[in-house]
Amino acid sequence: MNHADFVAGYRRGELRVEIDPRAAARILSARLLLPFVALPVLGAGVALALTGWIFSGLTMIALGIVAPQLIKRFAPRFLLQDALQDPAVYEELTRQEIMRVMGNG
Repeated sequence: MNHADFVAGYRRGELRVEIDPRAAARILSARLLLPFVALPVLGAGVALALTGWIFSGLTMIALGIVAPQLIKRFAPRFLLQDALQDPAVYEELTRQEIMRVMGNG
């Protein structure tokens, strides 16, 4: 199925899409470079806490821990939206069998 048929069928409700949550989290984490973003945020939070900005530091630490987890949790939804908008993402996800498209019936 090509991308245009996928988008049209999905919008009409004729298709059911299954996305592997673990693989989606892995791909999105790599694409967004989450470990390389989370570590400096955690470091900044620790630095703030140690220099007297305790609540600001703890907030940054919590953000550095919670934000990547939330992104990974909702990764299938993010990737589905990307696949609906970008034919290259659709092709990549279906080729790697991360996303399975089935008829509703």
